[in-house]
Amino acid sequence: MRWQFGHGTGREAVHEGSRLASALGVPAALGRVLWARGYREQAEAERFLEPRFEHLPNPFELKGIEAAVSRLQRALLQGEPICVYGDYDVDGVTSTALLVSVLRKLGGKVDFYVPQRLIEGYGLNAQALAKIASRGTRLVVSADCGVTAVAEVDAAARLGLDVVVIDHHTASQDLPRAVAILNPHQPGCTFPGRELAAVGVAFHLLLALRKRLREAGWFAARPEPNLREVLDLVALGTIADVVPLTGPNRVLVHFGLKELARGGRVGVLALKSVAQLAGEVTAGDVGFKLGPRINAAGRLDDASVGVRLLLSEDLREARLLAEQLDRANAERQELQARIAGEAVAHAEKLGPPEQRRTLVVSSSGWHVGVVGIVAARLVERFHRPALVIAEEGGVAKGSGRSVEGFHLYDALARCAHHLTKFGGHKHAAGITLDTARIGAFADALEAQGREALDAEQLSARLRIDAELHPREVHLELASQLRRLAPFGAGNPEPVFFCRELAAHEVRLLPDKRGAGPGHLKLRLGEAGACAAEEDPTSLDAIGFNLGGTALPVGENRRRWLPAG
Repeated sequence: MRWQFGHGTGREAVHEGSRLASALGVPAALGRVLWARGYREQAEAERFLEPRFEHLPNPFELKGIEAAVSRLQRALLQGEPICVYGDYDVDGVTSTALLVSVLRKLGGKVDFYVPQRLIEGYGLNAQALAKIASRGTRLVVSADCGVTAVAEVDAAARLGLDVVVIDHHTASQDLPRAVAILNPHQPGCTFPGRELAAVGVAFHLLLALRKRLREAGWFAARPEPNLREVLDLVALGTIADVVPLTGPNRVLVHFGLKELARGGRVGVLALKSVAQLAGEVTAGDVGFKLGPRINAAGRLDDASVGVRLLLSEDLREARLLAEQLDRANAERQELQARIAGEAVAHAEKLGPPEQRRTLVVSSSGWHVGVVGIVAARLVERFHRPALVIAEEGGVAKGSGRSVEGFHLYDALARCAHHLTKFGGHKHAAGITLDTARIGAFADALEAQGREALDAEQLSARLRIDAELHPREVHLELASQLRRLAPFGAGNPEPVFFCRELAAHEVRLLPDKRGAGPGHLKLRLGEAGACAAEEDPTSLDAIGFNLGGTALPVGENRRRWLPAG
């Protein structure tokens, strides 16, 4: 693994980081990390460390917001039925639950529809829209889909349906003729929250709608909803969709995690129970425990289970739904493990990884519901863009994940002549194509990879934020570093390096399961210093799964060891 030193490791970083730390009243090491990550003035660093609700951008800066608010306001005033049309991933499920719950609190007649992945596929479809129209609905709000649904929105109009699109996927120049499109990535939109997930876009719409209703006197006869209470849903969708946890997303997740910990929502309480979570909830808990359970139903069967759980007000019902999701997640894990093993074997048959810039693997025995997760595992293992494709009856559906420096959606757009349809963004995308075209598509994508990526970009890298002196390692620093949370995409946990450390003592700790090489327990200190317990530069360290690694021991051995 290659170390990549960031801006916080040079002389300028030491000087400027110390200056910033002094102004903030924080340890110098934290100042170096903040400076390295671009927060170089006191005001912007304070804004990062202390997120406030007021830091959210003005929702009325979002292109299309006035038209969307006006149409929703009319539906509420006239008692028109509204249908929220969602997607089956966590962002889509939470966007749907958010819109349904708040619009109902505002007095709306609101239902929802989530397509079944295996039967209907992604996004709006004409058959579902016809069913929705037959129920007397006249307004459809799409959640986490719709920005590429040109033909489907035209079909909706012929059925007498108005459509408001809420999406965050990459938009083309050819947009659907909807009543309004809310998407920070659409042409001509200058909204500062470009990295919002769909649930974040939906939340800003609700902020704007509540303001207009307040101005119209709507709350003279009914209570005004506290939108901070629904930030638990926003945090779930935002973290699970792996968007950068900076800017508006950081604010939303900061307060949303507090709501998740508070557990005011019955469905969240039940979900935390099956995930064995109590007390504080971190972004990692959402990403690895709560999110996968919500996702599981949509991957394998019916995503509406997740929406019903998050809307439930009955504890018994919520427990049953949460247990159903827990079972689906266990099934998903087994399926994923099998397919991931097969996908790795397929990838290795393509030849040495260094000979390819991209990976495209396919099989008729793979479940389309887990190919996205498997693609992510291939990226982790081989450090290059990967698409995993499930074949069935001449039709192939796949999902891809990418690496830094390779815009997956743009690459797919250049291969569009091989695809029936595609959508997504720079880091993740979905495709549909004829099975017979998989080989040609793989060659075309590989050509894109060779143009955009070099060998250095395809190697595993450990990004180092800043240098850390052993004397700086203390509990106060650990406490202060927690202020950088929530950690995730765009804001990883900081990694430091310590210069010229020596391993004075090394002990092997056996793996309790007996399945691995064991762990190294070390006492580290400055090269040339004694290894005494009271030495202020002496550090205890643990090297997980490094039991078979040989390290030099002694005062005269010098090397750099990562710390973090």
